[in-house]
Amino acid sequence: MTRAIKLLDVVALTVDLPEYNLWHGQVGTVVEILAGGAGYEVEFCDRNGRTYESVGLRPDQILVLRYEPLAAPP
Repeated sequence: MTRAIKLLDVVALTVDLPEYNLWHGQVGTVVEILAGGAGYEVEFCDRNGRTYESVGLRPDQILVLRYEPLAAPP
């Protein structure tokens, strides 16, 4: 079941990105949709809301976190 990634979605990394000191499972927020959805700018913040990294990612590098049940597709 695939849903489009939207602006301000909370996402988790599905890959390690050692060049940015980011690791599988780290949580960020989509802050920009790039190239019509071919990429996403994701901002990673600490518990105090300070951004420590912002990086462009492909859709296969992130997983949208869901907090409510999704309806089954028709």
